[in-house]
Amino acid sequence: MTTLQWTPRTDAPRALVVRDGHARLGPAQATEMFLPFLEQAGFEVQVAESSEIYADRAVMERTDLIVQCVATSAISDAALRGLLDAVEHGTGLAGWHRGIADAYRNSSDYLQLIGGQFVSRPAAPDEERGTDESDRSRCYTVDLTDEGRTHEIMAGLEDFTLRTEPYWVLTDDLNDVLATTTYAARPDDPWHRPITSPAVWTRRWGDGRVFVATPGHSLVVLRDAHVRAIIQRGMLWASRPAAAA
Repeated sequence: MTTLQWTPRTDAPRALVVRDGHARLGPAQATEMFLPFLEQAGFEVQVAESSEIYADRAVMERTDLIVQCVATSAISDAALRGLLDAVEHGTGLAGWHRGIADAYRNSSDYLQLIGGQFVSRPAAPDEERGTDESDRSRCYTVDLTDEGRTHEIMAGLEDFTLRTEPYWVLTDDLNDVLATTTYAARPDDPWHRPITSPAVWTRRWGDGRVFVATPGHSLVVLRDAHVRAIIQRGMLWASRPAAAA
C-alpha cells in the first residue's frame, strides 16, 4: 500500500476529532467540551463519527492533530493503516481514558502505537466501598514523576486527588511517563504488593507524538481543573509543530 505523501502547508493547523463506540463513555459530550479550546488555539476542527475516516487519505494528509474518543470499537485494516501512516509522518494523536487506551483491542499494531492497554479496575479499599457494587470509583492520588515536573504538559501542577474509576495499565518503556497512580494490595487481592500504573504519558512514534491521560471516565472528571489542563496541554504538545506543517 502506498504511504501518505506530506507537503508543507501555510494554512491553519487542522484537528480531526474522532468519536464513536461505547455509549456510556459519552464521546460526543466529552469531545464537545474541548472543541472550543481547539478552535481558540487556532485549529480548524473536523468531527468524524467513525474511525473509518482514518482510511481517507486526503483528510489524513492535511491533519495535524487527531483527538480520539472511541472506546472499545474495532478498526478496519484500511483505517488502521491510515492512522499509523499519519502518526508516523508527524500527525499528533491525543486522547483520554477508554477513548484511547481501551480502543481497538483487535489490533496489536494499535496497542504498540499507543503504548498502553487497560486491563483491570482495582477495587476500592473496604472503607471506601459504597452500597452500589457497580460503582468502582475510589479516591486515588495522581503523582507527578520527576520527568513530569519538568515537562511542559504538567508545568505548575502538583500531585492531586481524584475520585473516579482507577485503571491498571500494561505499558512498555518507550513511554515517557509524566504521572502515575499506585494501588495497594488488599488481603483478598491476587497481587501481593502495591501496583503503580502510568496515569499520563507521552510517546514518540516516527515523526509523530502520542499523548495519553487515563483519567476521564466521566464528564465530572473531565471538568476537574487538573485533568482539563493536562488534556488541553497534551493536545497542543501532540500536534504537529507549525514548522513541520
